[in-house]
Amino acid sequence: KMLRLDVSGGVASPYTIPSSNPFVGNDGVRDEIWSLGWRNPYRWSFDRVSGELWLGDVGQNAWEEVDRVVLGGNYGWRCREGAHPFNSACGANAASAIDPVAEYDHQQGVSITGGYVYRGSAIPALAGRYVFGDFGSGRIWHIARDATPTLQVTTGFNTGLSISSFAQDAAGEIYVVARRNYQPGVAT
Repeated sequence: KMLRLDVSGGVASPYTIPSSNPFVGNDGVRDEIWSLGWRNPYRWSFDRVSGELWLGDVGQNAWEEVDRVVLGGNYGWRCREGAHPFNSACGANAASAIDPVAEYDHQQGVSITGGYVYRGSAIPALAGRYVFGDFGSGRIWHIARDATPTLQVTTGFNTGLSISSFAQDAAGEIYVVARRNYQPGVAT
């Protein structure tokens, strides 16, 4: 689950729950929940122009996914991995799941690292595209913000790095946070 809290209350009130959270007042559901159905969200960011929330969700056995998060959205885990069935015992719950915007299989990479929608000027071809990578394969991809679900990502720039994060500066340029892939006997 992804939670949304208001932490502006200081020490006297560690947090309050925004009244616009989607499950406020629903019996049996925590008011703090913003969205659900996540396996292992790894790096999320807001697009500085559209305000959309983007997230990379690490898969279990076969699929890594990119999601555009919406208020109250169900993204399917433990019933689905990406847009694919995972647990057949889920029944009707799987039908309400939102498809990822993009996904790739474990032949392309094994651990997604969420990124940013590019808003810089140094690489005009990336303007408005979501840039993300994979820790295991070192690949970096970019997709259109309005990609039709579900886009299967099959190519990417291979960096040779273990991509652990991305960063964005005040001008909207994106930076890769990584280390070289470990090779025994080779200094990194």
